Amino acid sequence: MWKFLTAIKHHEHRLAPTTWVAGIAAVAYAIVPIDLIPELVLGPLGFADDIGIWTIFAVLFMREQRRWQDSLGRA
Repeated sequence: MWKFLTAIKHHEHRLAPTTWVAGIAAVAYAIVPIDLIPELVLGPLGFADDIGIWTIFAVLFMREQRRWQDSLGRA
C-alpha cells in the first residue's frame, strides 16, 4: 500500500480522473455539515449515504491499485 501511495506521489502512476473526483467528493462530503440523509432525523440509517460515498471511493482506489500492480508485472 505504501509503495502504491509513493508511486502516486512521485508521479510513477497516474490516477484516473474518476478516482480523483470520488476522493475529493468523499473528503468534501465528510467535512461539509450538509447531509443528504441527516443522522439526527433518521438515526443509523443516516449513515447510509456516508458509507456509500466512501465505498465508491474505496472500490475505485482498489481498482487503481490493481491497475498499478498489473503495470509492474508487465514492466
